[in-house]
Amino acid sequence: MYSQLIPSSQRRLVNMLIETTKQVMKKREGFISANIHKSLDGTRVVNYQWDSKEAFEKRLRNPKAIVHMNELLSIAKSVEGSLYVVFVDGRGSIA
Repeated sequence: MYSQLIPSSQRRLVNMLIETTKQVMKKREGFISANIHKSLDGTRVVNYQWDSKEAFEKRLRNPKAIVHMNELLSIAKSVEGSLYVVFVDGRGSIA
């Protein structure tokens, strides 16, 4: 989650995440989807789903992903890299 955004910069961050998804993340092993959620107060954005903790961590070490993540950090004052299990229609996996 990207947080502590200035509300006027939230849309810019969302647009950057969309582009990063198209250019880099979709090509990474273990990528499931990008479901970008923006908070109503304009201060947070949540994104991405990976099929495993290992795929998520591998993405963190990818040079192309690092370049894009650094660009995103120029907007967000804080990044929380928490992992969650996503349940869809009652289905989910706890690995």
